[in-house]
Amino acid sequence: METRVNEIEVLSALDQIKVLSDSRRLDILQILMVEPRTISQIGRDLGEYPAAIRYHIKRLEDSGLVELNELRESPGYTEKYYSAKAQAILLQSIILPKTEQKTVVFMGSHDLALERLTVGIEKRNPDISILTLPIGSIDGLVALRQGAAHFSGCHLFDADTGRFNYPYIKHFFPDRNIKLITLAHRTQGIIVATGNPKHISRLDDLARKDITFINRNRGSGTRIWLDNELRKLGLEARDINGYTQELNSHTGISKAIKSGTADLGIGLIAAAVEEGLDYIPLFEEQYDLVFPEGQVEDTDIQAMLDYLTTAKFRQSISSLAGYKTSKTGDFLDV
Repeated sequence: METRVNEIEVLSALDQIKVLSDSRRLDILQILMVEPRTISQIGRDLGEYPAAIRYHIKRLEDSGLVELNELRESPGYTEKYYSAKAQAILLQSIILPKTEQKTVVFMGSHDLALERLTVGIEKRNPDISILTLPIGSIDGLVALRQGAAHFSGCHLFDADTGRFNYPYIKHFFPDRNIKLITLAHRTQGIIVATGNPKHISRLDDLARKDITFINRNRGSGTRIWLDNELRKLGLEARDINGYTQELNSHTGISKAIKSGTADLGIGLIAAAVEEGLDYIPLFEEQYDLVFPEGQVEDTDIQAMLDYLTTAKFRQSISSLAGYKTSKTGDFLDV
């Protein structure tokens, strides 16, 4: 197989960022950074039909992020193996086109309510386009610090203070005025197959030898919470079958479990319900949107915040399992 030359690629092109704003393509790209895979293999990994994977591979290929790595001839057919063109991607600054439609860039933790917020705003304000890149809470704050995004989102629990997000924001932005705006409180849990065939009931079941786990990406709030809990239980990564398998979204975790790629994962119970899976609730957390103070005054951001506080939006996300909206729209200055 060919060896990739580019170890790290810096992305700043809008079309590439748009392609990666779909969490499924980001999952595919991360899988192909590890090793070349066929469309069928990726489909099994993610619990998606090959036709859907083929579409996303084509989009990634056209954007120069993925390439055909090898053709393997077998009797009666040819297997195509694809790989990422770089072993890592760095998002620095984004240069956006000057058009009548304003583009707003989000980088941060994956959230189902945020997806509904994006759709609602774009329907309500056709002149606003929101690009969402689910890269995890920590990486989202880094991107915001670097000026690569207009706003971010996180759900980071600080064990020392017992608070969500505020201590992390103070750490990342000691010299800047930042506003936190609560999107929702939501419940995460252990996601398992329908009927819970492995009879999973608690977190330390992750160490069972007959269990395959699928993890969230490093830097995500879910991963940070899990690693802290594993330390309390005296468990290490090597004790868990599948700990190094990573996906960057709650939806991806649920689809992987539904497909049989894994027996359990930690994620939003709303994502489990959407896939018809079972779950064991573990904890409630606070998900906040993060804005530099100057951004909040921007008319396009203000349009987003206006919609965030409407009864229509609250009603929309109240229908998500495990979501609470009593604090939605609350401001906190940092």
